[in-house]
Amino acid sequence: MTVRFNHTIIAAKDKVRSARFLAELLGLPEPQPFGPFQAVKLDDGVSLDYIESGVDIPGQHYAFLVSDDVFDALISKIRERGIQHWADPHGQHPGEINTHDGGRGVYFQDPSGHFMEAITVPYGGW
Repeated sequence: MTVRFNHTIIAAKDKVRSARFLAELLGLPEPQPFGPFQAVKLDDGVSLDYIESGVDIPGQHYAFLVSDDVFDALISKIRERGIQHWADPHGQHPGEINTHDGGRGVYFQDPSGHFMEAITVPYGGW
């Protein structure tokens, strides 16, 4: 039997807003309600299931491996909308992207304060 990642639950201040934010920026289908969740389906069948939390949420990190065309569309949307972004996880290079391992990468925050990352080449180039 193989082991594959299927889903995770992401705590959000506003599950609909956060789910739509990510889905729209990454060009994914409109999130769908599933019980108490708003589910964002990724291309590989994995879902990110947003749920509202009544407590302060520490920002978590979510990284996405995307194609060059998805990255181009993402960075265009980020810049057009004035969404703060960085080339690095520590925010030392605002308004920039990185070119690690011959690809491109960017970091940005979602409406709930989670740290999102999009890269076109996996770290280490593999």
